[in-house]
Parts: sequence; C-alpha cells; structure tokens
Amino acid sequence: MGGACSRKRVQLDNEDNFPSGSSRRYSKSASSKWLATSFSRPACEQRGNQRCPSLLELCIQNIREDIDRYSTFSMLPRDISQQIFNELVYSQRLTDISFESFRDCALQDLHLGECPGVNDSWMDVISSQGISLLSVDLSGSDVTDSGLIDLEDCTNLQSLNFNYCDQISDLGLDQISGFSNLTSLSFRRNNSITEQGMSALGSLVNLVKLDLERCPGIGGGLVHLKGLTKLESLNIKWCNCITDADMKHLSGLTNLKELQISCSKVTDVGISYLKGLCKLNLLNLEGCPVTAACLETLSALSSLLYLNLNRCHLSDDGCEGFSKLGKLKVLNLGFNDITDACLVHLKGLQCLKCLVLSDTEVGSSGLRHLSGLTGLTHLDLFGARITDTGTNYLRNFKSLQSLEICGGGLTDAGIRNIKDLSSLLLLNLSQNCNLTDKSLELISGLTGLVSLNVSNSRITRAGLQHLKPLKTLKSLTLESCKVTANDIKKLQSTDLPQLVSYRPE
Repeated sequence: MGGACSRKRVQLDNEDNFPSGSSRRYSKSASSKWLATSFSRPACEQRGNQRCPSLLELCIQNIREDIDRYSTFSMLPRDISQQIFNELVYSQRLTDISFESFRDCALQDLHLGECPGVNDSWMDVISSQGISLLSVDLSGSDVTDSGLIDLEDCTNLQSLNFNYCDQISDLGLDQISGFSNLTSLSFRRNNSITEQGMSALGSLVNLVKLDLERCPGIGGGLVHLKGLTKLESLNIKWCNCITDADMKHLSGLTNLKELQISCSKVTDVGISYLKGLCKLNLLNLEGCPVTAACLETLSALSSLLYLNLNRCHLSDDGCEGFSKLGKLKVLNLGFNDITDACLVHLKGLQCLKCLVLSDTEVGSSGLRHLSGLTGLTHLDLFGARITDTGTNYLRNFKSLQSLEICGGGLTDAGIRNIKDLSSLLLLNLSQNCNLTDKSLELISGLTGLVSLNVSNSRITRAGLQHLKPLKTLKSLTLESCKVTANDIKKLQSTDLPQLVSYRPE
C-alpha cells in the first residue's frame, strides 16, 4: 500500500500518535503556528460577519509594528505587558533587543519556544521577572547549563520546558533541583541527561507532570522518581534504555494517571509492577515486546480507559483477557498478529469509542463480533482484510465519526452499506482500486463529511459532480485517480467553499 495512506507505514515516526496529536523537532526557523493554541490573543467584538478589534488590541498591534520605539514596558500593568509580549512572540517579531524592553515587568509566562536566537544572553531579562515568573518555555533554544544559573531568583516557577535544548545536561538539571514549586517539567529529546543527573529530580516533590521522551541516557535513573508521589503524568516514550527493572521503581507512584513507555524494552514482567496503579487511565505500550499475558495485570487497573498496544507482540493466544477491560474507551491493536478470533473477546467492551485494527489479520467475518459496539465513534481498519461482505456489519454503527477501510477489498457494492452513516466526519477509502464514480454518488448524502480520501481508485472527473452537496468538506484526496488539480480547483471555486486541502495539488 502507498500513496495517500503511507502515514500508517511510518506510524512509529509520529511522536504523539496516541491518543492523538502532533510533535516535532523545534526549529529556530520553523513556523510558530503551534503558538496559536498556547496564547490567548486579545478578544474581539463581532458585528455580523465582520471582525471588530478592541481598542486594546489595536494599541498592542501598533506597539508591535513600532516595537523599536519602546525601551521599557515596566511601567505598564503586568497583564498589558504580558499581552504585548505574547503578541510579539506570536507574530515572530521578538528579538534580543526588543526582549530587553520587558526587563523587570514581573511577567508570569515567558513562552519562547521556537523564537530564533534565544541563548544565555536572554536569561538575565528572564530572571528579572523574579518571583512573579511562573512558566518558562525555552524549547529549541541554545540555552546552556550556565544560563540556567540565572533562574535561581525565580523561586515560584511552576512550569519549565526545555524540549530539544541540546546544550543542557546533568549540570542543568542540578541547577533546577531547588525549584520545589515545580509541577511540570519537560526535557524531550535530550542526549545529555544521564542516570546520575536524574538524581536532581528527587527533590521536585510537587511535580505532577514529567516528560523525558527520547532521552536515551536515563536508563536506571527512574529510581530517583520513587518519592514523587504527586506525579500524575510520566512520558518516557522512545527511551530504549528503559527496562523491566525501571518499572519496579514506578510501583509506588499511585497517583499516576498517564504513563507512556512506548518503544522501550519493557516486557510482561515489567508491566506486572504496575498492578497497584489504580488511578492509571492512559497506558501507551506501543512497540514494547509485551504479549497478551500482560492483560492479567491490566485487568487490575480499574481506571484504565486508553490502551495502546500497537506494534506489540500480541497474538490470539491470551486475548480472552480483553474481556476484563470493560471500561476501555480507546483500544489500539494495530500491527499485531491477531485474527478474527481475538475480536470475540471484545464483545464486552461496551464503553469503547475508538478501535484501531490497522494492518492485522482481521477479516470481514470478524466484524460480526463488533456488532454490539454501536457506540464506536472511530474505527480504523486500514490494511485489514475487509470486503463488501464485511461492511454489512457496519450498518448499525450510527455514531461513527471516523472510518478507515483501506485494504483493497471494497467495491461500490460495499459502499452501499456505509452510505447512511450520517455522523461521519472522516472517511478514508483509499487503496480500494475497484471503487468508481458510483461510490461518490452513494456517499453524496454524507453531508457532514470534513475529510474524504478515495485515492488509488477509478474515480474520474465526471464523478466530482456528486461531491457538490458536501459543503463542509475541508480535505479531499484523490491521488492516482483520473482527476487533476484543476478539476478539484474548479469544484472548490463553485461548490466547495470550505475546501482548504486537496490532492493532487
């Protein structure tokens, strides 16, 4: 399989694919669109369909354009200075010179992730915020261990983010070991932190969230987390150094709610140490060499709602353990050697909302075992062996919002069985080379669709007329079809005003 659905083949390269999300290496020249969800931009009044900026917003925008005229904002109320700072970061107008204007402004949040040029010389202005400073994000910066010394007067810090800060090592960890008010700490993708450096974390007794994703040197260092009894979220994904012995040190962290240990060396033995974590509701074991034998331990986790077993060593043997996980809402079983026999044991998962069976040996007849899971909102059958017959069992899945069937076994006849799933927002039918324009006609009644993929099929330019009723469609993928970019552009201009992403392009 290839083309538009190749994402499934490189799923392990997605750093945050469970439950959902996105993450990447911070780049000093990259876009800062991610900041849009981090900062609240000034509110605006609405008059009809026109945007009416507030007086404060207009003032801040003017300051942004003439930032070189201002030497200090320390005389302004803190909330105003904070909004000006946020606007400069959002618009990528903040420089080392303009940053000097915020000295002694008593700011609470300095989110400088992805800002170009951030290094140790910026730390003096950061430290001038003193006890007012609560949150600092220096992701992707060139700040070093020495720069962190300047933070010593910011004793009220609650959140620190040093993702992708390549020049911070064990010495840097030692510099922050005195911040007893810290509740959140993140050091993603750091090759310099070692088992010895982890000892500095033992004094951060108020930590609630700790992120050490892609830190390959921390193996053996989890022993220093034993006293962090307030910890609720621990991310050690992609740390191949983590073994069963490390799991033993987590057994007493009874407040843990989220644990991500994907792509580690943890086996069924290591999972057995988690039996007492009764508050755990999310467990990500993707890529770990665990088998269905771990289900015995997982059945003791009474709060477990989200379970990722993608790319593990599961087979049908032992899958009867799934019947004891009755509270699960999300289950990912993709890329395992399971067949229809495994699905028999999913009947009791009445709370299940999301089920991923991509690239398994599950076939059409197996879907009959899912017939009672009518509350499903997401079903991923990418690469499974589903034919037209199998789609008969999907007719009653009226709550489905997302459906992916990309195995090559469907024809137009199979599409008849899903044409009435009116709640669908995303429909991926790519790689089914026998689908024709008739399929587009059949799904033309799914007027709530936001995303549609029918790549590698026999769709032609003539079939595009059937998409005209899909006024909410934002993404359309028809690669390797008899359709050109100009054909789609024409449809966009005349009938699909919401369409913002399409292929071919």
